[in-house]
Amino acid sequence: MKQKIKSIVASYLLVMSSSLLAGDASEVLENFFKGLKTFSSDFEQVIENSQLSTVEVSGGQLWISRPGKFRWDYTKPFIQEIVSDGNKIWIYDADLEQVTVRTVNSALGNTPAVLLSDDKPLSDTFTVQSLGETAGFSWVELLPKDSDAGFTSIKLAFKGKDLSEMLLLDNLGQITQLRFSSIKRNPSVDASRFQFKAPTGADIFDTSSSE
Repeated sequence: MKQKIKSIVASYLLVMSSSLLAGDASEVLENFFKGLKTFSSDFEQVIENSQLSTVEVSGGQLWISRPGKFRWDYTKPFIQEIVSDGNKIWIYDADLEQVTVRTVNSALGNTPAVLLSDDKPLSDTFTVQSLGETAGFSWVELLPKDSDAGFTSIKLAFKGKDLSEMLLLDNLGQITQLRFSSIKRNPSVDASRFQFKAPTGADIFDTSSSE
């Protein structure tokens, strides 16, 4: 389950031929996050193993309210909901009729799932560097400072202020790609989206009080 959550963002690595100054990477990120309070998008997620064979394709919708709140609804191929109110996170697997409840920090730590929703400077937890511009997209790489992060690299592609793609390489060589579409910056998002009510009959495993 934790591996599934960690792959809420990103896929195969791209080779970049041009480079920018480190300051340009900070500027690209600043342009995206400046004034960003809410964010919504459709997404497609592709996971590839270390041999670059596709092992999973999924998709759905996401909503974010900064700081700390997010909701990722997977609608294909299976229904799964991942909801955070900023303190706790609920992971609901419809096929298993199971809900797992954990604290955000213990479940996700500094993983990409909190990257968009956190209002802390990325430089606190990542080394930020620019990878240049390719096909009109500005690429930025985030290298985790925490050796226990579970991943080695996150790459972000921006088109102007819009985040178009996130790529993640984990410690096992698995690559995850997340493509965004129908992006909305600062849409009106009802607070109820970040509240979770377990479906009737679902098994609930709550470890949040002991974490």
